[in-house]
Amino acid sequence: MSLTSTRTDLSTRRGLGLALLLAVALTGCAVQRAEMAKARHEGPGTDEGKKPSTGQSYIDQTTVELAPVPAAAAGWDIERVASGQDDWEPAVAADPMNPNFIYQLITRYTGPKPCGTCKLPAIVLRRSTDGGATWQPDQFLALTSKGQYDPQIEVSNNGNVYAVWLDAFTPGSTFTKSTNHGVTWSTGISFSGKGKKPQWNDKPWLIVSRDGLHVYLGFNSSDSYVVASHDGGNTWGTPVKTNSDSRYWFHTGGGVHPTNSNIAYFSCSNFANGTNYTGDANIAVLKTTNGGVSWTTTTVDTSREAPLCPWSPGCGAGYLASSTAMAIDSAGKLMIAYPANTSPGAPEQMWVRTSTDGVAWSARQQISVASTSVNNSFPAVAAHPSVANDFRVAWQDDRILSQNGWNTWYKRTTNGGTSWSADIRLSDQSTGAPYKSANGYLLPYGDYFEMAVDQNGLNHLIWGEGTSYSGPGGTWYTRGQ
Repeated sequence: MSLTSTRTDLSTRRGLGLALLLAVALTGCAVQRAEMAKARHEGPGTDEGKKPSTGQSYIDQTTVELAPVPAAAAGWDIERVASGQDDWEPAVAADPMNPNFIYQLITRYTGPKPCGTCKLPAIVLRRSTDGGATWQPDQFLALTSKGQYDPQIEVSNNGNVYAVWLDAFTPGSTFTKSTNHGVTWSTGISFSGKGKKPQWNDKPWLIVSRDGLHVYLGFNSSDSYVVASHDGGNTWGTPVKTNSDSRYWFHTGGGVHPTNSNIAYFSCSNFANGTNYTGDANIAVLKTTNGGVSWTTTTVDTSREAPLCPWSPGCGAGYLASSTAMAIDSAGKLMIAYPANTSPGAPEQMWVRTSTDGVAWSARQQISVASTSVNNSFPAVAAHPSVANDFRVAWQDDRILSQNGWNTWYKRTTNGGTSWSADIRLSDQSTGAPYKSANGYLLPYGDYFEMAVDQNGLNHLIWGEGTSYSGPGGTWYTRGQ
């Protein structure tokens, strides 16, 4: 996300060259050094806060399972890693009408470059035509001279696939669309750059109506912006600034109303300082009722200053700061999940709330374990595409071993949050990469992950695991219900 940190490259802008998709050969350890800014940058053209990637991967020490294997948890597969490369901050989408088509986007820091003049990291597309059992050869989403970050991917009911990635900070968020299940993609459309306002942007979040005509994209330029399309992403309006404060905003969830596509929501966190994340973080929801012409903001909750993570190399202030996740069900009910604490620097607990209008919210409900010493972070929420009140939530915590024993957990409600299933541990493999053990993995790799639900109610989850904040690490996937 780059809620706390987008890995970034700020090279000079040049035109995007979306071209034919290229297969990725997964060979050898990478030697390309990708610049990344996981601390908040101070604007376009500055290298402040940047640091190099390790330039390393665990490709020779990672076991890549090509076919699904049943897990101990009934109805689930074991977790499988996408590659042995240094993979970071992934996204996943399921076709809501055809459960055979599943899509992943991964930010890849090592391995072959997309082209001779291309840079790493680059966004890799993975496609499954058998419901996530097996995957087509990896493809690069786009050819560009800049580092790529923060991918998002969605699918409408007609099977069209929509994606956005950050093409450095300028031109920043870049939208593309496929009408043939991800085989080819449209020319990218960007929203910032010379002569545009905002001049740069970061951390896109993409939401799409069920019919695919109404597409909303939230991003920040310190302030919060949203831009909308009402013809399936062919043309776009002018980005709308939604806030009037001086806080630093991040969009990390959202949804379009199932029957009125002029109503849409984004869940956000915002901070007094986007560089060191001191002070309280606000959990907020943006709402439009007129197709994105204007937006209102509701503050849902407040978390005190985030805990630090000095035990993990490279992990700075803000990495464990509050983030949000949101889903909307087939009846228009919203669920938001987020970590928050009540004392500055204390570990955060995981909370959920529900709403029918995005303005009035239920009392917060704790879904994490009842321990104030456990760190909880990086939620993901998804709803069944056609069954109301059926929500699924996943997140990462260190309940098994403080600080160094992180795992990915899942639970489900079928009554809108009145009651919940028991927690299921999805990170169920103790071997397969150097950062894994019986306790879990050493640290979440990337500050968001995602979950999608197909028409059969099957969950598809993808997240990052690594040795430390600095890495290297990998992207892991599982499916089940």
